[in-house]
Amino acid sequence: MRPVEVDLALVGFGGAAALVLSALTTPLRVAVIDPAGMDATDSKRRTWAFWTGATDELDPVLDAQWAGVDLFGPSGKKQRLDLSPMRYAMVRSEPIFALAADAAGRLTTHTVVANVGDLVDNGSSVDVLDDGGTSVLRARWVLDSRPVKPARPGRTFWLQHFRGWWVRSETPVFDPESAVLMDFRTPQPAHGVSFGYVLPTSANTALIEYTEFSPRRLGDSAYDVALRAYARQLGVGNVIVDEVEDGAIPMTDAPFERRPSARVVRIGTAGGATRPSTGYTFSAMRRQATQIAELIRTGRDPVPDAAYPRRHLWMDSVALHAWDSGLVSAPEFFERLFLRNPPDRVLRFLDGRTSPAEELALMGSTPLVPMARSAVRNLRHRSAG
Repeated sequence: MRPVEVDLALVGFGGAAALVLSALTTPLRVAVIDPAGMDATDSKRRTWAFWTGATDELDPVLDAQWAGVDLFGPSGKKQRLDLSPMRYAMVRSEPIFALAADAAGRLTTHTVVANVGDLVDNGSSVDVLDDGGTSVLRARWVLDSRPVKPARPGRTFWLQHFRGWWVRSETPVFDPESAVLMDFRTPQPAHGVSFGYVLPTSANTALIEYTEFSPRRLGDSAYDVALRAYARQLGVGNVIVDEVEDGAIPMTDAPFERRPSARVVRIGTAGGATRPSTGYTFSAMRRQATQIAELIRTGRDPVPDAAYPRRHLWMDSVALHAWDSGLVSAPEFFERLFLRNPPDRVLRFLDGRTSPAEELALMGSTPLVPMARSAVRNLRHRSAG
């Protein structure tokens, strides 16, 4: 039987694919291929936080937003950072998937429930095969968001790994006016860095997370132990946990192959949307989705630009090596970065939107001598490679 033919196939349906689908405005034939289809299963539920300006098209579906964030340094000192003219915003995955479902209704959308195996690119179209080798459809273009290994090893491979609890407290202990961006009062691992993270939705409710940047994940129970200790530190007494979120995001200077063949384009983390030095991904996924939709609207190939400038990726590589080798304390690095620069400059840097002059100022606020040593080692490593 002749396979279904479409203009665009989205392989894997998570945040990256949902954002692309919801951004599309051009009438075209679309297919979504995923083991769960377009159902918002528990494994797909996420909470995303991102920086944005005074207005944002996602404003109607935000769960919370904050004009300021708190930073607790290694000494325990609290600093309130005014983010103006920006703000920190939180959105849960359910409304993002709902926007994608609305878009699917406007477009001619096929949903295929299958595990995808090979993508066979013949130059003018791509045959999408299931894991049994059967062609399930043919597409002019494929956007693939499935997890993938880097194209080659990098110098440093860490993970941002975390567990979050959506909690209710019997007493009002949270400040709904400010999120806690990084709280370094948590016990620090021997190799890596840990911090707490709090996204309050009211004085009694919040998402609290225990996060580590380190080479490997913890045992399952260790996250709960760390979260209980952090909840006590926050003053949450009889904590009621309504939901649990887990995740592990690559933090590496290893490159990802963003376009494995002529008509297959990777998006999301697989397409380089994850910032190596922080694990932040959502803003870059949105940029990719917006650009892809505009390219399709204007009749061009749906191949988005790199998520971050090459110079930013080099700086991330230097920072990762500095932390991994012990040249620089990551808590000290982030504390100095935020406290010695205007917050909006730091936030734009994390999104890859600063100028070289601003980046020189940012670099100058970090521990200069050990960072310079890391940069020299990085250059030697690249020359040897």
